[in-house]
Amino acid sequence: MNTVLIILTIIVALLLVLLVMVQNPKGGGLSSTFGGGGASMGGVQNTNTFLDKSTWTLVIVMLVLILTTNILSDSGSSVNTKSDLKETLENRELINDVPAANTPAETPAETPALPGKTTEKKENSGK
Repeated sequence: MNTVLIILTIIVALLLVLLVMVQNPKGGGLSSTFGGGGASMGGVQNTNTFLDKSTWTLVIVMLVLILTTNILSDSGSSVNTKSDLKETLENRELINDVPAANTPAETPAETPALPGKTTEKKENSGK
């Protein structure tokens, strides 16, 4: 059901974009595109009235579709999001506390020798 509502919302949105693009803010709009000059008998006024009414109708339909989709999608979700989040965090902590099976046991890190100095005493070989 949600998929159908979302598809209808997208279709209404595309139609709304087309209607807004056809309208001309200076009053020309669709009627002037098809050769209707300023002297046509009611052509400009009727076209603008139709475009205005259809734009507002599509806006109302889109608002209703969006609200309906939101209401229907929330009806199946759980309210305990806080406890779900807490459970997820606890599971992550447990996973992080368990050592991986392939990692070797930790050994104390040896300090690297400085260049020119050695940690072992060299014995002189009697030359």
